[in-house]
Amino acid sequence: MHFKYKDVLTPRQHVLESLLKLRYISQELIALNLRLILQNWRRPSQLFAGILQPLMWLVLFGALFQNAPVNLFSSNTKYGHFLSAGIIVFTAFTSSLNAGLSLMFDREFGFLNRLIVAPLTSKESIIYSSALFMSVFSILQVILIIYACAFLGNGIINNNGLLLITLIIILITLGITTLSLSLAFILPGHVELLAFIVVTNLPFLFSSTALAPLSFMPSWMQIIASLNPLSYAIETIRFVYQHDIYKLNSIMIETIWRHWTLQEVILLFIFIDSVGIYIMKRFLLSKFRG
Repeated sequence: MHFKYKDVLTPRQHVLESLLKLRYISQELIALNLRLILQNWRRPSQLFAGILQPLMWLVLFGALFQNAPVNLFSSNTKYGHFLSAGIIVFTAFTSSLNAGLSLMFDREFGFLNRLIVAPLTSKESIIYSSALFMSVFSILQVILIIYACAFLGNGIINNNGLLLITLIIILITLGITTLSLSLAFILPGHVELLAFIVVTNLPFLFSSTALAPLSFMPSWMQIIASLNPLSYAIETIRFVYQHDIYKLNSIMIETIWRHWTLQEVILLFIFIDSVGIYIMKRFLLSKFRG
């Protein structure tokens, strides 16, 4: 009869062992995130591009439709106000799509193999550190875009609205980041990953409500926009810009088949993120444990 080490531990020792393991994992996450911070500090072009690109979209598209009637896109909103929510969401979306690039380069240069064979308490820290870094990175970008929108006169939000936008951005970033990190293992190289990012970005942009409301779209495109999860995030943030008071049962978006409340939108993104994390743990993290 064989006994395992954990079989002879008391409940208190189990708790102490779990706390010690959690401490080591947190140290690993901090160390791996510091490495990612140093990478971006030495190559700040990614940070500048992530800020300049949405600002260019905001300024150019806002100027393109600045003389449009006020009620062209909604009953009481100018196009600059209407566009701000779409720019905020796609800032986080684009950054999250790029999350797998650093992991792909580590894989191609052989550094990922060194991390895998390193004496880490949890190999999953390699994945979770990238997801954590990208979430913080996206939030910082979005905060800058929000202040830029306010500076351009495209709306000011209160503290509660800022917290809700932060929650939505975290939920978006987590789901897209898990997809990008998964592709960093599935695709053969960074060329294919870059091609996927380029091909994916614009279709998701134009098939959402970022640039125009559902009522402006043909019926077939309304179906696609209603299936696009980014539309739900955009309309939620747009609602926050237009209303100071909202509840969990407030209607955020009216799709072609039903109305969605704030609570349902949040649950939808939690479900999408849960599926993405499950797939990543099931098919990718098994490589670390093998």
